[in-house]
Amino acid sequence: MNIKIERRSFPLKEPFAITGYVFTTSDTIWVTLEDEGSIGRGESIGIYYKNDTADSIAAQLEAISGQVKAGITRDQVQTLLPIGGARNALDCALWDLEAKRSGTSIWNMLKITPRPLSSVATIGISSPEVMAEAANQFAQYPHLKIKLSGDDPIARLEAIRAARPDAKLIIDVNQGWTFDELKEYTPACEKLGIAMIEQPLPRGGDEELDGYKSSVPLGADESCLDVSEYETAARRYDVINIKLDKCGGLTEGLKIVELAKRDGKGLMVGNMTGSSLAMAPSYVVGQYCQFIDIDGPLFLQQDIENALHYGDGGIVSVPDPALWG
Repeated sequence: MNIKIERRSFPLKEPFAITGYVFTTSDTIWVTLEDEGSIGRGESIGIYYKNDTADSIAAQLEAISGQVKAGITRDQVQTLLPIGGARNALDCALWDLEAKRSGTSIWNMLKITPRPLSSVATIGISSPEVMAEAANQFAQYPHLKIKLSGDDPIARLEAIRAARPDAKLIIDVNQGWTFDELKEYTPACEKLGIAMIEQPLPRGGDEELDGYKSSVPLGADESCLDVSEYETAARRYDVINIKLDKCGGLTEGLKIVELAKRDGKGLMVGNMTGSSLAMAPSYVVGQYCQFIDIDGPLFLQQDIENALHYGDGGIVSVPDPALWG
């Protein structure tokens, strides 16, 4: 088996702000596997808050390239690489390669019939007026995800709600509130019809949620990286956000799906931006989710060939096998 590791940087249309960070590019790593004429691909960007960068991802993959060339299984990948971008890119490339080698599709492999997914459109942090205008610009999207911090979040939500009384809104605080702020802001969020509050408290600083019942469902993102963190997160949160870059690929993501289904937890699929190649395996996880966030390519100046199509109603096309799976 041959392996190619590439850096691909995708400039964003405009800077994108969340709590504590502003992004201008999506710096990805592509893994391409070739075996007897069949080709499988995977893309990752890593998790910035764990210092998972394009350089560190490439270094991890280079370190095991000899083992990959000798032949490797998805099960072996789970033990060879830690959770994060490197394992995600290789794991997803192996899923794609398996589909191409067998002449079937990811859907046949998993014995599911794909349903169309309606993705949120995400609005970065800016002034209330700019965020409300962005909400209007996404008029074809019935579901919006709003990035917030501790800087006057309710004023921003009120402006967006006034602009889009029809939209289903979820908010993502990216660890930006304290427990007291969460309790302070939740009644207003409930009044504004917010469907879910994602990651309000810092990772490693959310033990106060033990035994707390919020009137608005709470979602775990940074507080649930992989299966090993699921049980603690499930005690504290109503919804688990699965991102393949943080959990280390589709194989691990599907394990989290099974645990959440067992426990009756809500599910969300998210992304760290990236091209349609990164979104395609997330589309599989999205089949099990109530909240869909696979809008990464909308932020790019240009997507890739055979890209996903984002249509009216936020409906995202099923990935073409020429893209992935």
